[in-house]
Amino acid sequence: MSPGDELKELAGDLSRAVERARRLGLPTTVYLLSMALVEVREAADGADDDDDDGAA
Repeated sequence: MSPGDELKELAGDLSRAVERARRLGLPTTVYLLSMALVEVREAADGADDDDDDGAA
């Protein structure tokens, strides 16, 4: 599994955790997980860009 794929999987895990925290009424946890999700998605996008550059 490539780093980009692993980051996408992690983003999915974080997204599910955000939804669960939201249902449980944990606003601070939702905020922190959301910030982590943004970072992971940006890293995944960067990993995808690196893969595209290598294919050219």
